[in-house]
Amino acid sequence: MSSSGYFADIGDLQLGSAAVLANVKIAYETRGKLSNSGDNAILVVHGYTSGPDMIMPGGTAGEGSWEELIGPGKPIDTDRYFVVCPNALGSTYGSTGASSINPATGRPYGSSFPIITMRDVVSSQRALMAQLGIDRLVAVIGPSFGGLQALQWGVSYPGFMRGVVALLASLGPPPTNVERIRAGLAKDPNWNNGDYYAHGNLVDTLTAIRIDTLKSYGVDVALSRSIPDAAQRATAIAQKARQWAEGFDANALLVIMKIIASHDVTADLHRLRARVLYVLSRTDHLFPPTLAPDAMQRFKAAGVDAEYFEIDSDSGHAAASTDAQLWAPILRRFLESLERRPA
Repeated sequence: MSSSGYFADIGDLQLGSAAVLANVKIAYETRGKLSNSGDNAILVVHGYTSGPDMIMPGGTAGEGSWEELIGPGKPIDTDRYFVVCPNALGSTYGSTGASSINPATGRPYGSSFPIITMRDVVSSQRALMAQLGIDRLVAVIGPSFGGLQALQWGVSYPGFMRGVVALLASLGPPPTNVERIRAGLAKDPNWNNGDYYAHGNLVDTLTAIRIDTLKSYGVDVALSRSIPDAAQRATAIAQKARQWAEGFDANALLVIMKIIASHDVTADLHRLRARVLYVLSRTDHLFPPTLAPDAMQRFKAAGVDAEYFEIDSDSGHAAASTDAQLWAPILRRFLESLERRPA
């Protein structure tokens, strides 16, 4: 599997289940420079099938690069901010996951990889921050699975950041399709209940799953602007899907989907101290804008300083990256407002 530019060994991680995950490694990318006072760090957390290269120029992140949002002079200005994007625990691109070697057996974890929760993911990222010498953040920002992580950061470590930007996400557990994914993977003759590493990755099966996923994200509509011919779009989506499938661990689809299923911050919203920017897309079927009224009412009832923005996009779940220009000014203004907020 491809991996990120930097790695941190955070040692053994105590999971919420009371199990211990040994010798945990977190991969990450950075942009910008940490200030002498250490007060300019922003944590960007990636989506379900993406990785840390979402913050890099020319990144090929599964849910889309944030190239238009991160860089010199952009809303997340790397001349001003030190940006860190970790690979989520259990994901593919370098952090400890199902394809990692289990030190107890000397073989990949595979089907024996423990169940981990959103709290565990955030706990591992907090350990990374400690290793990097970061004891406060300007903000935690993320789309989709990243938005769920950002909200968990807000309630798990309420004094650690000034702002939380949760995009294309929900407060409670979203609908998940663990069994459908498992059934799709099980059709591959090499699946072996997740212990397939001796036979290589399940590229053809992952490609088919990815094509369906990209279409559900609204990629077909987004590509129609540059590729008006439907057949040519289908070819482009299939190529994009295969490129992703060649570098993504099939087990990670299940591991992360189970993490997503564990997400629910509704009972802990009173712990939030950061300002919140909550962003949905007009055409997102996974996290539809109908979630907004209830979420904003819950924020208000919990005393959370929150604002809502809806991206007027036809790109569905891909709107945060595909139509970045439609919400970039809101993000810029929000981050500037945090600089005026007391630490």
